[in-house]
Amino acid sequence: MLNRSVTIGRQYASGGREIGKLLSQKLDMPYYDYELVLLAAEKYGLNPGVLKEKDEIRTDSLLYNLAVLTSGNARNFGKVMEPYEIFQAECETIRRLSEKHPAVFIGRCADLALMETGKPLRVFIYATNMEDRIKRAHEVDHIDMKNIESYIKRKDMKRKSYYNSFAPTEWGRMETYDLCLNSSDLGYEKCAEIIAKALVE
Repeated sequence: MLNRSVTIGRQYASGGREIGKLLSQKLDMPYYDYELVLLAAEKYGLNPGVLKEKDEIRTDSLLYNLAVLTSGNARNFGKVMEPYEIFQAECETIRRLSEKHPAVFIGRCADLALMETGKPLRVFIYATNMEDRIKRAHEVDHIDMKNIESYIKRKDMKRKSYYNSFAPTEWGRMETYDLCLNSSDLGYEKCAEIIAKALVE
């Protein structure tokens, strides 16, 4: 019987979302990605459109740290603290869902959300073949081929900045995770198999 959730951090266009879906199907686990945004919005009375727009976008870490040190009420800081409020809403939603049933969570600092309530299996998916990522970004997200490589790099930097704004660890750093898998070499199906095996053993 499964007794812990899986959190999947990922490089942009590395296939982390698809690997998560495959894992969810293999083990009959709930799967949460963009759904977390809608659930958080519904639970905390936030605007889903605004929440999605600011989802996984970095807060200014200096202002964030000053605000946290000087007040326990994030709302007093208006827009400066808005990313932190969103982060908190999503974390609380992740914890609530995980308490109901172990699940697969994609991105959104889910590993941080679950650190204190039961250690998840922390996975990071990366892809060493840039051509694989370019193809995926173009086919799935319809990114223009002209500037696609720089777009991919910017997306990774945004994810890194967002994660590092809240985490005591570093996004993409090996020591942050239990499993780091190269989807270019292993393929999506094999990655899902490895994660499933690690989870049930």
